Amino acid sequence: MQAKLSTMFQSLQVRNYRLFASGQLIKLVGVWMMFIAQDWLVLELTDNSATALGVVVALQFTPVLLLTLLSGRLADRYDKRMLLLVANAFWTVLALAMSLLVITGLVQLWHVFAFATLLGVSNAVETPVRQAFVSELVGTSLLPNALSLNAAVFNSARIIGPAVAGLAIAAFDVGPVFLFSALSSIAPLVTVIRMHPAELHREALPPRDERASAKVVDGLRYVWRRPDLLLPMALMSVIGMSLFNFQLTLAALAKTVFETGAASFGLFSTALAVGALVGALAGTGRRSRPSVWLVLGAGVGCASFGTLVGLAPAYWIVVALLLPTGFFMVFFAQAANQRVQLGTDAAFRGRVMALWVLVFLGTNPVGAPLIGWVAETYGAGASIWIGGLISLATILVALTWQLRRSGARLRFRVLPMPRFYVTSADC
Repeated sequence: MQAKLSTMFQSLQVRNYRLFASGQLIKLVGVWMMFIAQDWLVLELTDNSATALGVVVALQFTPVLLLTLLSGRLADRYDKRMLLLVANAFWTVLALAMSLLVITGLVQLWHVFAFATLLGVSNAVETPVRQAFVSELVGTSLLPNALSLNAAVFNSARIIGPAVAGLAIAAFDVGPVFLFSALSSIAPLVTVIRMHPAELHREALPPRDERASAKVVDGLRYVWRRPDLLLPMALMSVIGMSLFNFQLTLAALAKTVFETGAASFGLFSTALAVGALVGALAGTGRRSRPSVWLVLGAGVGCASFGTLVGLAPAYWIVVALLLPTGFFMVFFAQAANQRVQLGTDAAFRGRVMALWVLVFLGTNPVGAPLIGWVAETYGAGASIWIGGLISLATILVALTWQLRRSGARLRFRVLPMPRFYVTSADC
């Protein structure tokens, strides 16, 4: 067990990564608390409008759609550590301003819209840079473990943040939650400053003229010529748009279908995050690039359980189903992320990860308003199971395409126990 745990958390032995992970954990706990408080605030300001909630989510991710590819170019041209410092400082100032508006009672719906948009600008710069920066913290050999631990940190925050936020909103209202979120965002600033640049695994930046030649279109062409990168990105774009909207759909499901309070909504998010944390830790032992079959299989599990969540007739059934949904959701996303990162040349990593962030988060401006409209018109449950069926159909099409392209065959053996096999020369 000790050897297993040592392998699972191996990247934490690297000082710079340990600082990075600790700062991210503190910040993300506050971020998830803020998301819960923001959703609850919007529902209070709009008399439970799921459409307004969808607009907020869309505004939050629209800058990701517009700016992320440019941010990837910045990541390939400039010092990623300094870019992270600037983006996190901008986030802290915005969060402090919003918390003051909420605490003083001056907040209006348009304030929330503006706040969501400006935070999206910070997120559009910070996320692709952070994704590409991980390889500089630990090097290629530890990159799969570090990426899995990143997902574990993210989902640990998803467990702690919503649970604490639900209780805090019930006890103190949303104002103190926003203030705590703003203060927690200072942590990454401190940890980035404390890093030792000499210990980073990176080459010296090329001359300015060479850096100027790093164009966005070159990154797009690079991915287009790589079907092994294009497939996971295409899957993530569809699933991210149609199913990965639980921030919106679970709030609507808790408040409008089961008529529960903030604490119960926090339990939905916590159940999803517990499963997600287990899914993240399940990938920490991986030392090589995941196969396409692993990505597709995890996607089938994610879409199937997501569909069942939308069809569940009782509150506690939803809670139970959110556990495996969270597991397969993160296991799929992490396997796809690792397949992309470990298959990308270092010179293109910033731009490729920017494209990954674009398909992972940038589809929300398109999907969130539509999902919100479906939730308001046909019910929150329908908005979930429809997204699940769209995701499942997409994965099955991708599986068929991959089988034909690789010449592999899918076999099913009944005895002695059911097992699926994929036989291929290039698994």
